[in-house]
Amino acid sequence: MLRFLSKVRIECNPLDPRKTACMELLAQCNARKAKESNPACRVEIHCRTDDRPPQVVVTYVNGVEEAIDAASNPAQAISQRIFDRGQFLETEQMFREAGEFWPVVIPEGEFHQSFPGIKPEKAEEKSQ
Repeated sequence: MLRFLSKVRIECNPLDPRKTACMELLAQCNARKAKESNPACRVEIHCRTDDRPPQVVVTYVNGVEEAIDAASNPAQAISQRIFDRGQFLETEQMFREAGEFWPVVIPEGEFHQSFPGIKPEKAEEKSQ
């Protein structure tokens, strides 16, 4: 998860019962395997004393910053969101390095074409 990030900032009140997702995400970020995947990623904790809901602010390697509400999202959903966005960034980088246009534009007519690698009768037989 950390390999896509340059910084993670966890903001919560330590006495707030809604901090669960923040603490779980902090544990994931401090895991040995996560730190080895990107040692340059900074993990910061901001202890607040107000009643604002806890949040996680992540900065991706391309500089985009995203604030995620940790009160309404479980830690698994937050880490999955980071992973999905990271995969998207990785794909974008791969296309740009290959000299291809990004985003990829698929002509409308190609959406309705059949894929030659799948034989419809074989797929129907297997599902029965």
